[in-house]
Amino acid sequence: MKANNLLLSSVLAISSMFAINAHADNTTRVAATSALGSVVGTALGNQMGGNTGAMIGSAIGGAGGAAVASNKRNRTESAIGGGLGGVGGYTVGKNVGGTSGGYIGSALGAAGGSALGNKIAKDKAEEKRYNNSRSWNRHHRHYRHR
Repeated sequence: MKANNLLLSSVLAISSMFAINAHADNTTRVAATSALGSVVGTALGNQMGGNTGAMIGSAIGGAGGAAVASNKRNRTESAIGGGLGGVGGYTVGKNVGGTSGGYIGSALGAAGGSALGNKIAKDKAEEKRYNNSRSWNRHHRHYRHR
């Protein structure tokens, strides 16, 4: 139990440092908040429902943390990445390092998944902006020569 308290307090301290220095929709901020949410969700889920509860809690916590910290346009992709990363990280960490490994894996997986989802959403938006800015693509018609 001491390890859980130490882990949760260190994650809270690190995430508060990121929240102070980060502007809205910064990828680092999204990753840190998703990691914090995943660890808290894992701890609560573990207390309520054992291993299965911890997996569900890590998914909900990682997705919720990523959704709270990300921009409205990137929210869905970040939340999906944070949730899937949290579950995958918890499962791998639990198998490798026990309960503490599950918490660490959950944090790392949610952080990586939400950062990747955020990056994918930003790239998709930029590609859409680029394709819409090419006016010849919309107005130029090709006719067959007769």
